Amino acid sequence: VQLVESGGGSVQPGGSLRLSCAASGLVFSLYYMSWHRQVPGKESEFVAGMSGGGGLTEYADSVKGRFTILRDNDRNTVYLQMNSLKPEDTAVYSCRANGAQTYWGQGTQVTVSL
Repeated sequence: VQLVESGGGSVQPGGSLRLSCAASGLVFSLYYMSWHRQVPGKESEFVAGMSGGGGLTEYADSVKGRFTILRDNDRNTVYLQMNSLKPEDTAVYSCRANGAQTYWGQGTQVTVSL
């Protein structure tokens, strides 16, 4: 099983980024997919999650109204559209597949600064 994130980078406050997580080696539609973020010295934080069929979406209060999680089960990919980014959104963002087993991607850095 592989989860490969992409789309991270540096952006100014108020900007947008779209992260992607491409999955392989698992039946993607059976997995709850989520995004998490972590900064050095702090615990990993749940950001957003979506059920296999897309009927359930969940967001951390800190990103509600700014971030949107999307998934394309035909492409085995989950996305995180991040708008109105703030400096406090700076972190390494990782995707997680939660089902019969749990898998993590390697993470992608997002930096929000002037």
